[in-house]
Amino acid sequence: MLHLTSIETIIIFSISSRAMDWLFAPFEVAFVQRALWGGLLVSCVCALAGTWVVVRGMAFLGDAMAHGMLPGVAVAALLGGNLMIGAAISCTAMAAGVSLLSRGKRFAPDTAIGLLFVGMLATGVIIVSRSQSFAVDLTGFLFGDVLAVRAVDLWYLVAALGVALVVAVLGHRAFVALTFDARKAHTLGLRPKPAHAALVGLVTLAIVASFHVVGTLLVFGLLIAPPAAAVFWSNRVPVVMAIAALIGGLSTVGGLVISWHAGTAAGATIAAVAVGAFFVSALVSAVRERVGRVGVVALAAVPLVGCGATEVPIVEETAPHGFVAGAEEMSEAQTRVVVTDGAGAVRVIDLSSGEVTTVAVGSSESARAQPHSSAPGGAAPSPSSGDQKASTVGVVGDGRFAYLSSGGSIQVVDSGAWTVDHGDHRHYYKAPVREIGAIAATDSGATTGPGAASVSPAPEGARGVVGAYSDAAVASVVLDSGASILFDRPALDGGVVQTQRRIEGIAVPYAERIVVADSSGRVEVRGRDGAAGRVQAATCPQLRGQAVTRRGVVFGCADGAVVVAQREGEVVAEKIPYPAQTSDRASAFTHRPGSTTLTALAGRDGVWTLDIRKKTWARVAISGAVAVNTAGEGSPLLVLTRDGVLHGIDPGTGTETTRTALIAGPVEGDPVISVDPERAYINDSRARTVHEIAYNDNLRVARTFSLDIAPSLMVETGL
Repeated sequence: MLHLTSIETIIIFSISSRAMDWLFAPFEVAFVQRALWGGLLVSCVCALAGTWVVVRGMAFLGDAMAHGMLPGVAVAALLGGNLMIGAAISCTAMAAGVSLLSRGKRFAPDTAIGLLFVGMLATGVIIVSRSQSFAVDLTGFLFGDVLAVRAVDLWYLVAALGVALVVAVLGHRAFVALTFDARKAHTLGLRPKPAHAALVGLVTLAIVASFHVVGTLLVFGLLIAPPAAAVFWSNRVPVVMAIAALIGGLSTVGGLVISWHAGTAAGATIAAVAVGAFFVSALVSAVRERVGRVGVVALAAVPLVGCGATEVPIVEETAPHGFVAGAEEMSEAQTRVVVTDGAGAVRVIDLSSGEVTTVAVGSSESARAQPHSSAPGGAAPSPSSGDQKASTVGVVGDGRFAYLSSGGSIQVVDSGAWTVDHGDHRHYYKAPVREIGAIAATDSGATTGPGAASVSPAPEGARGVVGAYSDAAVASVVLDSGASILFDRPALDGGVVQTQRRIEGIAVPYAERIVVADSSGRVEVRGRDGAAGRVQAATCPQLRGQAVTRRGVVFGCADGAVVVAQREGEVVAEKIPYPAQTSDRASAFTHRPGSTTLTALAGRDGVWTLDIRKKTWARVAISGAVAVNTAGEGSPLLVLTRDGVLHGIDPGTGTETTRTALIAGPVEGDPVISVDPERAYINDSRARTVHEIAYNDNLRVARTFSLDIAPSLMVETGL
């Protein structure tokens, strides 16, 4: 008996607590829990089919069928159909082709498999090459996205497991006989040809059910590695299946934990752990043959020497970074678009599902957002009687909240989608859409809750909002009067509009400080409390326009741009001057969130591109430009002209690469081009639609969201 001192006990418990935190932390979020269940179900399905693949030597066929799914998946994706149905059809065609070609005497079965393997793969690649925007989906097809498993996918896997169990149980005797002697199977009346077809069908089922989790390039790992590892531990087929399912399940758990902490691809990590389990089993088997079972047990018991019993302290679970009560963490960004018609009606479009939610701002019932379906191109829903008709003159967003200016008031709407960026990784959240409240634009400490409809009267000549920026502590809304209102961001997260103070100047939260540029051209870096701080040497005369990038805060000036960035712990300002002989200055910047490439209109016949990294301006001449944006370096400039044509322009040469007639007739109002890493969104007030543009696919219109209001003002959130 080993006796431990109290200090040793505390140390052991401390280490154990940290180890438990490390092990269980990934499974505190919903999408990892779904990934775990998906991986466990896939492991069971693959164990039932993979055991026969290993025992019968069908590995090449399994690999070929995994890759042969590509044509079916590609066609299903391009047509908007179900990917699993496309995969099943393609796999079935592959299996039928192998069966037909294998009947001949001239070629061995592996030759037929190889020919179909290459043919199906080539066909899939040709189909994929017809659409450049399919590249992301192809990556998911090849490598899987286990963290994107949905609840409905789990039910598909449960059904697949049920079918696989029935086939495995009913066909067991025939499969065994077919494996060892097909002629004897025929003699026993077990019908080897139907048995072989059923076995191929079982393998097809496992591959189709699993490719969404780990992808076609890695499904082979779960199909082969766990059963191959299990063969080292038993010679009985049912036992091998059970051990294979156990190894696959442990590989899923281990792969998810490693992926979470190391930031690696989850599906690939699961497959790598499964392959690693095979080599560990092979090594243990080799050692066992040399030292015997007793020696292996003794070696395994060495790390477990010691005893003692005491109460293990309870480990308090901590919420994920950026978590807010009532939110759900997701595996990918949940982007949404907030639109208003300028008369008070507000709609929120969920870009993942296509659902449109009505937000009755300024009403006591506003917290009860009304969702309704709006399929792309479908009929528009009827207007809600709860829409308020206070004139809305501007809308901006800080990544989660939309701020609508109506006369002298600011209305805050929670879009229910946001991203918390920790530099080396990100957390994605979603929550219900809701109205938070309203304040007067002149307030400096007001507090209101959901449904607040009473605000101070709009002062004469009230201004609108032109920008919103936030961090974990404060949100700043910039008015076009040149002042800023600072909100308490944690209070907003809790559903309360609470302002901290008003600052005369453009105030932007950055690097745990507040960067302020005022009408005199002075740029100052203040502390969180708003007290006077360090005045920068660089000045910004005739301040107009601002933006936040990964490299710092940008202010538009009469003579160029001032970039305020953190370098070696100090926040300093630097001027990027305009090129010589420039008359058309930038007045408002647009860019993809986080990008270091900014765009702006340059008068009536051109657009500006400002590269913060290279510290350069570039002007492209184009007549009638009304909106411009870009996804960043290497991406085309997206320019909408007054005639409703969307132009794709090479930012390096200034030449037009493609164009799309997007909006019928002259463009009304001030359209917006919002850009995220995959798509661009443009509002069409006259047609009451928002267009989704695949800017990397020749400006293809991917979807069109029909609305019951004119989306005069628009902002995208969730990024």
